[in-house]
Amino acid sequence: MSSGNVHGKEPFLRMVQRDSISQKKAWAVRALAFVLSLVTGGIIILLLGHNPFSVYASMVTGAWGSRTVAYETVKIAVPLLITAIGISFAFKMKFWNIGGEGQILVGAVAAGAFGLFTAHIFPKLPLVLLMMLAAVVAGGLYGLLPAVCKAKWGTNETLFTLMLNYIALAFVKYLMNGPWKAPGSSYPKISMLVPGARLTKVLGVHWGWILALVLVVAAYIYFNKTKQGYEIAVVGESNNTARYAGINVGKVFRRTMFLSGALCGLVGMLQFAGADYTITEGTAGGVGFTAITVAWLAKMNPYGMLIVSVFIAMLERGANAIQTQFKIPASASDLLIGIILFFMLGCEFFITYKLIGRGREDHHA
Repeated sequence: MSSGNVHGKEPFLRMVQRDSISQKKAWAVRALAFVLSLVTGGIIILLLGHNPFSVYASMVTGAWGSRTVAYETVKIAVPLLITAIGISFAFKMKFWNIGGEGQILVGAVAAGAFGLFTAHIFPKLPLVLLMMLAAVVAGGLYGLLPAVCKAKWGTNETLFTLMLNYIALAFVKYLMNGPWKAPGSSYPKISMLVPGARLTKVLGVHWGWILALVLVVAAYIYFNKTKQGYEIAVVGESNNTARYAGINVGKVFRRTMFLSGALCGLVGMLQFAGADYTITEGTAGGVGFTAITVAWLAKMNPYGMLIVSVFIAMLERGANAIQTQFKIPASASDLLIGIILFFMLGCEFFITYKLIGRGREDHHA
């Protein structure tokens, strides 16, 4: 066969996985992607008739410019961080838990069952502990359900967990319109949590931020220093290899998804008792989906998730600030966030893979 025919069948570009890439080069790619995202966003800002430097500066000051806005940024970061850690438990074993939203809502409802109806019975500390326990158990059981079905019948966990989000949302709507509807309210809403049952603030933000930092360290130790963390890693590599090594794959699925759902349920309690003080359709607020981006960008590393969640919280707060200050539409500010995250996620492709042109030899990275 002639070389011309070979090249005729060869694609113009081939995608090849890199053998390795130095940390220095990987971070250089990420830095370049971040700069390109700012440039691309800057072009959009120019088209809207604003100075990109002023808008970007306003985003930073809108997130950190005063103590009050900094508190708000941290309040956004806390649920993102804990949910991302929860989701990473499942993702590390390649069990695609897309149900964070539903698990957060179920946790909030379980916490609400105690917070809204037993605040007059229990003192604050036992009440808060009961709300936490209820949220963790409810979220865990909601996460356990798809794990049981996958272990027993091989169901698709992506669709299963996604559909459970809508069931939880529908249940919250039912409560708002029915049994938990605030007395005397003309429109569907659940009563507010009494002030005495709300989470205490530490340095201006509810103490959930301390819990989040503790969970970062605990998750890192769990993933890297325990037998259960090792089992998660082996199951993530290959179910068959795990079975050959004597690991009960179904048991690992169930245990890990309970923990994953439990952490998301905990977020529901923190949002209910520490931030919103009621339960609505927006209690989860897209956190369950945004946390997937946090987990992926951080490569499932809890310390990385801390940095990424704070960064995304800064972008969200900053986007709110530029809407007010520059009258930039919400859709345009969301587009700016999307562009930055797109570039940051996209650059990971070029860290893992390289493109080789037709007729070029594949040399090691």
